[in-house]
Parts: sequence; structure tokens; C-alpha cells
Amino acid sequence: MQLASIRHTANSAPGATGKSAAAAVIVDPQRGAALARDLLPGFTGDALQVLAAGRWSELESAAATAGDELFRRDVTFAAPYQHPRMIWGIGLNYVEHASDLTEAVPDELASFIKADHTVIGPDEEIPLPEQSERTTTEAELGLVIGRYCRNVEPEDAVSYLAGVVPVLDQTAEDILQRNPRFLTRSKNFPGFFSFGPRIVPVEEAVGDGSLADIEVSTVVSGEVHRRNTVSNMRYDPAYLISFHSKVMPLYPGDIISSGTPGAVHIRPGDVAECRIPGVGVLSNPVTGPTSDGNGAAASGGRAPQQEEAR
Repeated sequence: MQLASIRHTANSAPGATGKSAAAAVIVDPQRGAALARDLLPGFTGDALQVLAAGRWSELESAAATAGDELFRRDVTFAAPYQHPRMIWGIGLNYVEHASDLTEAVPDELASFIKADHTVIGPDEEIPLPEQSERTTTEAELGLVIGRYCRNVEPEDAVSYLAGVVPVLDQTAEDILQRNPRFLTRSKNFPGFFSFGPRIVPVEEAVGDGSLADIEVSTVVSGEVHRRNTVSNMRYDPAYLISFHSKVMPLYPGDIISSGTPGAVHIRPGDVAECRIPGVGVLSNPVTGPTSDGNGAAASGGRAPQQEEAR
């Protein structure tokens, strides 16, 4: 079963209005999505609270014995959580992507940090920043840490994963090209990190294969621009987890965005997608610069679309 959060109004009576908030759900591919709070008495919160409390297995067990009346298919997925403690991004991890940029594959792993103000979820808008004339989107496989992880070796690292998730990582490429030291600035505009719709357990994502077999595609407005498999990464997921666990502790809900097979220039009106068979499709419309007056990205009026839980 998969872990997600949906946009949910607390008062769901007919005709009622209320503030929409993200609420954790367990997704059964056959039956749909069930609210965690309906399955775990006293629980409130999003998917991060499930991970932090170590209750995913308990939630799955409760869902397995729950009646079908608790499951729904007409749900609107949000980002699994809005405030991950840590987001690590990986640069130039696919050999072919590095060659596209006429750059050598780094002799050591190149990573950077993104803040949680960049987070959006499925169908939310990516607002292009005024400071950039060339912003790109990058489809990536997100690695979600499931338990405290410190100084682990690669052979043990995958056991620390809660699951994997589609990611769209945005970059103000023209800013970065002016100076590689501008990496933090070019990666941290609002809306520059989308993830969801569901966190998928590793065993479910890989089936009879392995993480190396997973295929990631960067898609814009229906056209597949770049596609590659995890086996072609310079640094595989196990190494990425091990490496960063030796830099600092990793905690449940921390995300490692493992690198892209290729970046694509996006413009207002485009729809950016990350497609990963067995994991999911993440889609976000692209808009022009917009602000809510406090420096945060504002919703441009496009309502999130409902998705059938599957």
C-alpha cells in the first residue's frame, strides 16, 4: 500500500465550507484511499507525521481489515507533506545528462539543499521567477527516508528507505550558468520542488526487479524529452543514502532527489511531468511570475484536479 496526503475539508457535510488541509491517507490500489485518522484513533496530520511516528506498517494493517466504506477514489492529492526537514538534490548524476551540458561527471558526489518553501504538490502551479529568463524542469526519483539513518554503508542503505516518489526539480538555469556558486539561489525559488502524488514502498515500485531498473522520464506538454534508467546513474540510490548519512543524520521524511536524466526549458502554459512506471506520474502547470505580496508563490487560479486513487 502507498502513503499520500489529500486535500481534505474538515467539515465534509453537504454544502459545508471549511478550510482545506492536507490529511494522510493510505492508498490501496484496488480499493482507493482511506484517511489515516479513520484507521488510527487519535491520529491527525499528514504523511510526514505517519513516517515520523513510525506508523506506516500499523496503518497498512488497519487498512487491510477495514471495510470498503472507508475507501474513496474521488480524492485530490496534495504534496505528501509540506515541510520536509531536509531536501537533498543531486547534480549531474546521470552520465548522459552531464554530457548534454558539456560537463564532466563529478569525481565526487555533487549535492545541494533546498528549503521547504519550494514545495508544491500535484497539479499546483510552478511560477517562473521574474529573475530568470530560462527555467528548467527536471524529472527525478525521490528517495524518502523511513527511519533514523546515520553512518550507514551502501549495502544496508536501502533498508532505511520508506519508499520512492516522483519529483520535479526546477532550476533557474541562466542564473546558475552565470556562476556555479549561485546553485542555492537558482534552486530555491517558490514552487521549485514538486513531489507526489504517492510514496510507494520500494518492494512495490520494483516488483521482481531492483531500483536499478526504474525508468525516469522528463515530459513537457505531453512530449517525452529525456528518459533513462537508474542503472545509468553515476551514484546509485544506496550510495546516495550512505554518503549523506555520513555528512549528517537523516530522519524520517527527509528526501534525496537523486538526479535527472535531462532538464527541459519550461514556459508559461507548459505542463511539466515526471513519469516513473510503477511509481506514478507527477504533473504541474507552468505559469508566469506571480507573488502573494509576501514573497511566496501565489495560486494563479487553476484548481487542483481530482485523481482516482489507484
